[in-house]
Amino acid sequence: MTRPSPEAERAAFRGYTNFQKTALVLLRIFIGWHFFYEGLAKLINPYWTSAGYLVESQWWFKGLFLRVATDTTALAVVDFLNVWGLILIGLGLMLGMFARPATIAGIVLLALYYISAPPFAGYTYGIPAEGSYLVVNKVLI
Repeated sequence: MTRPSPEAERAAFRGYTNFQKTALVLLRIFIGWHFFYEGLAKLINPYWTSAGYLVESQWWFKGLFLRVATDTTALAVVDFLNVWGLILIGLGLMLGMFARPATIAGIVLLALYYISAPPFAGYTYGIPAEGSYLVVNKVLI
């Protein structure tokens, strides 16, 4: 699949009203801020680790997530990638630099979170829950 030329992308964006363009840019910035903030909060917390989240895994790749949670080297790599992935995705979206790769990386990261701990009926987690969501939840958004 070939990527459209910059001229084609600009032409497609011309079909939007100024309000729509502004709303889309603001939405991208707000979503970017959320990613950036979550990464920064994890970076400055010396006690943060993804081990608790991974141990709670109950769906596809449960065995893989549990192995990562118990292997200190793999966990350190996953924690590093998680924190810096969130920060870089957030910066890319907020600044509009590499927005397309940042968007794809954000989708992959959120999909991994969702696969690890889906909000399906019957699955219970030790981590405090904010409610019961089926498809739309804060991780998906």
